[in-house]
Amino acid sequence: MTSADLVLPPTDQQTPTAALLQAPDAQALEMAIGDMHVLLEQHGYVVAVYPTGIAPAHERRLYSVRSVLESDRIALLKVDLPPLGVAVLVRQLRQLSICDFSPGVVASAARLLSHYIHAGALLNSVTKFDRVPVDLRTHAKSWVPGSQFAVVAGPEPQLVKVGPKADPPTGPEFATHLVIAKGQSQSEWVKQTLAPAWQVQSIHEAALPSDSPAWWGTGKLVEFAAYLPDISILYQLVASVRRENCHWCGMDLIGDRCGFCSSPLPAAENRMHSAGVLSQGAPAPPQS
Repeated sequence: MTSADLVLPPTDQQTPTAALLQAPDAQALEMAIGDMHVLLEQHGYVVAVYPTGIAPAHERRLYSVRSVLESDRIALLKVDLPPLGVAVLVRQLRQLSICDFSPGVVASAARLLSHYIHAGALLNSVTKFDRVPVDLRTHAKSWVPGSQFAVVAGPEPQLVKVGPKADPPTGPEFATHLVIAKGQSQSEWVKQTLAPAWQVQSIHEAALPSDSPAWWGTGKLVEFAAYLPDISILYQLVASVRRENCHWCGMDLIGDRCGFCSSPLPAAENRMHSAGVLSQGAPAPPQS
């Protein structure tokens, strides 16, 4: 992980923690190479997850370390989710890492699991928000004192102006938990309105990631993410997808792209037999 505040507490005693891959201004290249070498020696493989909003110098550092080590056992996964959604995904991959999946399957599962994370935020303004298309009328409404907007960035973008007669954004069609991180806004709308509408089974609170205000365009927000918490459901979901072998590096994978070398499957193999999750939309998760 590239930021300590994206490492959520484990859900049980078995879930391992995550290693921090620090930015260039916090650690010399030689130290970063040494730390990565130790991780490879201890664990065999490294799956490094980082958000799309990472500083370019930090991303270059990750590729430099992998290049110097000349290792094909390091997966670099750039994830297009809001910061709290990235943190949730990282914890799910940590859960899966103790299962009987190969490193290649764990790495390629990141794209699959992203479809089941409903990540969004309650914003006091969308004037500087550009992650989801916002029309001029909505921008104008954001200048009205007291206005609030519920935004869901994924899996399907949604933007709703919060009000007594407005319905909340559409939520997941399966049982989830909800994690909430408050910024400068102290609104209880997410707990009191969104959570019941989405029929979440449990609500948890976390510290707001440091990158969240920049990602959402305002510090006056409450970020949230609904997710599958049960490791048995996560296991069934990943196990239900057909496994392939990467024709380039030989790693196991699910979906249509290798998590380690990013090579796509050849066209004749680019198909999903069990569920069609990555190419044809995401089905509901299996029920336990």
